[in-house]
Amino acid sequence: MNLFLHLKRISALAIAISFNSICAQTQPFPANVTFSNGLMATNKNDADATSSYDIWKTNFIEACSNGRFRVKFDNPGETVSEGIGYGMLLTVYKADKVTFDGLWNYYKDNRNSNGVMNWKISGCSGTIGQNGATDAEVDAAMALIVADYQWGSSGTINYRADAEALIAAIKTHEVEANTYVLKPGDMFGGSQLTNPSYFAPGYFRAFGVFTNDTAFWNSVASKCHTMITNNLTQNNAVGGLVSDWCQESGAYSSQSGGYHAQGHTYYYDAARTPWRIAVDYVWYGNNEAKIYAKKCSDFVRVNLGGTANIVDGYNQNGSVTGQWHNATFVGAFACAAMAGEDQAHLDASYTDLKNLNEPNAYFNQTLKTLYQFLLTGNFYLPSNATLSNTNFVSNELEVTVYPNPTSGIFTLSAPLASKVSVLDVHGKVVLEKHTTSLSSAIDMSAQSSGLYFLKITSEDKQTFKKIVIN
Repeated sequence: MNLFLHLKRISALAIAISFNSICAQTQPFPANVTFSNGLMATNKNDADATSSYDIWKTNFIEACSNGRFRVKFDNPGETVSEGIGYGMLLTVYKADKVTFDGLWNYYKDNRNSNGVMNWKISGCSGTIGQNGATDAEVDAAMALIVADYQWGSSGTINYRADAEALIAAIKTHEVEANTYVLKPGDMFGGSQLTNPSYFAPGYFRAFGVFTNDTAFWNSVASKCHTMITNNLTQNNAVGGLVSDWCQESGAYSSQSGGYHAQGHTYYYDAARTPWRIAVDYVWYGNNEAKIYAKKCSDFVRVNLGGTANIVDGYNQNGSVTGQWHNATFVGAFACAAMAGEDQAHLDASYTDLKNLNEPNAYFNQTLKTLYQFLLTGNFYLPSNATLSNTNFVSNELEVTVYPNPTSGIFTLSAPLASKVSVLDVHGKVVLEKHTTSLSSAIDMSAQSSGLYFLKITSEDKQTFKKIVIN
């Protein structure tokens, strides 16, 4: 088939997809986004993220029957829901649809009555650990939002509907009623026991937009930052060394006695916190996220003397409890360095993470890959979680766009004196104008080929249209 005709057919198909989704393969890998907030490593390279992904997939993805896939845990015969959530994030950002669908179907096959995955499964089937772990749910839900953006929701799997259902389950069963405290699971925890490394305020802001529930989810995000600050203050912590477990007040919990060091130290749970909070900063520019992430970065740069001196465990006062230099700890601090205002330290942290070689360690290799996706601009906020909370459609404005696809110049028919904003797939405004007649020529010939969104506003009414430039 003629390549030009093939591409034209793909573009036409993309426009035909309904407004509750984004066209197929909206963002092939690498996205290579430059975040508006914070620093990017000058030595970042998409090939590093690809290499880590290929190692992770080879060593930890296993096929089950009926198109299902699982992620092998420390004990390779087991799978934990956390691993499925991580795997869904990696595969959706890598645009690996077959593996993503298989992981999500595995998740669904192993859900409990609350609609969340039982946390540990034997191989391809058979529950070992019952009920949910909240970090898995929030990662899976965010991945489904990206999937709706990436591939649309008109195919075999309705990613949008599944995301909305999972977010509703998290809201009902994994956020404590009336407090906005994120519980560590659907069947335990709350104000008396929570896990700071599960706090993903950047995701929660996206959940609010995606489900038209911003007041609730912004309150959950705000509570996460408050509890982290409480924990650091209550325990006189150095830098951003939160404890693995704590109460809403920030104090240690009497319910965490069964965890490492009673949950009082910065260990393999807490180690992920700088990464999760850095996401809130680079996606949204949240000041609380920046303050926390910079504390983490400064701890490494100043207190430790650099990334090479990181080990796998600290008391909250900064004293050392660990001995190993590994990706779980190094990479999360590297992500925090994106808010650390020191380019040389970020670059050194990036190199340190890149050079760590732990291909057979489930936790280290998986997290290394996730961290590298963020550091290279391949862990981005999709526009379906930023542009609209009403499925990208409104019937209140009569708007037409033609031709579409276009070579760059097209005609927009819209109410007089409408404000027209053109946004790229990452939500960045690339053109703005006000219409002076009912029919206006829009010139985007200077823009790169690809998918864009037209946001048309007239008085208190608003609608969105998609446009493809060939």
